[in-house]
Amino acid sequence: MCSADPAEPGLTPGFAARLDVSRETLDRLAAYVELLKRWQARINLVAASTLGDVWRRHVLDSAQLYRFVEPKAARLYDIGSGAGFPGLVLAIMGLSDVHLIESDRRKVEFLREAARITATKVTLHGKRVETMAPADADFVTARGCASLSELLDLAKPILKPSGVCIFLKGRTAHTELTEARKRWTMRVKEFESLTDPTAAILRLEEPRDA
Repeated sequence: MCSADPAEPGLTPGFAARLDVSRETLDRLAAYVELLKRWQARINLVAASTLGDVWRRHVLDSAQLYRFVEPKAARLYDIGSGAGFPGLVLAIMGLSDVHLIESDRRKVEFLREAARITATKVTLHGKRVETMAPADADFVTARGCASLSELLDLAKPILKPSGVCIFLKGRTAHTELTEARKRWTMRVKEFESLTDPTAAILRLEEPRDA
């Protein structure tokens, strides 16, 4: 484990100390962040208000999911990847079979370039998840692109029966979970977010129609 350099511009002090991140991985993440900042001037990849806090608000927020994916060779589909959070971050950190689903052509171009400069192997699907062919994902991830119940609807066709959904949710997580349980049965594990005390990480095992 390496120590983050507090003098490095934009790098959250202690990032590497909070997660088991090598110097090489940290350098690849830094290259990704710099590319995002350059492209942000052309297309809206992240909210402008978060650009000065990319490492905490986006990179660390995504990277914290890495510990919940086992084995690391599992097939993971990321719904609504956008700028690559969390899917591309997880691939940079070491997941070997990551599929990024994003329908915005410009964001797909960014993801392709980000994967290239970080030497990260990912599979890009430039389409809406609703148009995806049935798949056999071990894990499905998403970060705030729809309500929990809607995300489960989107995940169902691409998730294997024994699969797991890992969703980052904000302060409405409990309300959304209560609503989703009216339609879905699943084993739920909830974890605190490292980046936001009002947010939660929901690990939903084997979701099925109620």
